[in-house]
Amino acid sequence: MRSAVGWQSVPFWSLYRRDKKVGFPAEELLSVYRDYGVIRKSDRNDNWNRAGEDLAAYQLVEPGDLVLNKMKTWQGSLGVSSLRGIVSPAYFVYKPQTDDEPRFLHYTLRSMHHVGFYASISKGIRPNQWDLQPEMLDTMRVFLPDIDTQREIADSLDKVDSMIATLEELAEALRQRTTDTAAVFGLSDDHSRHVEDAHSPLDGIPEHWGRTKFGYDFFESTERNGDDPPGPLLSISEYRGVEVNTRTDGQQASSDVSHYRVVRPDQLAANMMWLNHGGLGVASMTGYISPDYKAFDISPRFYPRYVHHLFRSPRYVDYFGTIGTGVRPNAQRVTKTALDMTPVPMPPFDEQRRIGDHLDDVAANIGRMQEKVSALRKLLIERRGALITSILAAQGVAA
Repeated sequence: MRSAVGWQSVPFWSLYRRDKKVGFPAEELLSVYRDYGVIRKSDRNDNWNRAGEDLAAYQLVEPGDLVLNKMKTWQGSLGVSSLRGIVSPAYFVYKPQTDDEPRFLHYTLRSMHHVGFYASISKGIRPNQWDLQPEMLDTMRVFLPDIDTQREIADSLDKVDSMIATLEELAEALRQRTTDTAAVFGLSDDHSRHVEDAHSPLDGIPEHWGRTKFGYDFFESTERNGDDPPGPLLSISEYRGVEVNTRTDGQQASSDVSHYRVVRPDQLAANMMWLNHGGLGVASMTGYISPDYKAFDISPRFYPRYVHHLFRSPRYVDYFGTIGTGVRPNAQRVTKTALDMTPVPMPPFDEQRRIGDHLDDVAANIGRMQEKVSALRKLLIERRGALITSILAAQGVAA
């Protein structure tokens, strides 16, 4: 154990040795995230990477091990694990060789001081997937204080992490509230709890509401783009519905956009592969969508904003999961035939308007709260990184 007061510069190889233990297919799958480090893969719903068929080839990770995503280490995708499990063969796993504080090593090795070094020793053709050169990693100098100081610094950073985790819980609670099942269906809380296990979207609806089927009131539109796109490229967000695709522009989407579909205000756009993840919504602008999506005209018997919230409610998201087909549980394709047979509750039009407008107001208020939570979370993450960097700078070791 280090007991001397002050900081020491030690080579990475003296702290960690590369290790590869395989043959543990029953262990829990782990993953590495830039913002979090090593986490359970099941704790996130935004990781669509499929596990390999041969989990026996996955590497064992034990608490205290350092795990790096070799293609994204230069982005900060690494961490000292507090969990036991297995990770992809594409990762690097290192065993600790000293009794230094694992939490301190987790924070310092993820600091900008070291992330910059990882970028300098990563190579590759694709700029977003540069491979880390492990033989060069061994020469990296790591600056360490005495063990008591390590723990004090780690305790302070843990408090920041705790605040970030609290904000993330709040953000998730806000996302869950973006569509209120009881409000959509005009049900009491007791009825709302009852329909969680219902087999039909019509179970428990008020007696005075009408009933129809999707195919009777929603008509597929096959309008294609002309020479020029009628607006921006649109996508469907799990939490926000139809929105401008900010990840690419029309020219990058395809050199020929004539085969893309047009969607107009008050039309329903649907990604048939992701209906059980909220992959549909009513458009509020004119634009064009992937040819893999479908667009539907809505009959005048329905208020479009009611339709938007109705089909994105937990009741329908769960229902689409039961009528979808596919091997992957997170990608269940719903056929047009199955969608046409979907039962749809039809309140009086004035009631549809009241429900739709009310939920628009609720969603707008929640959206504003989400923006504030997101901004505060971002600030805390920046402060966490700045804290460890400033500590290193105080020792004259950070750029």
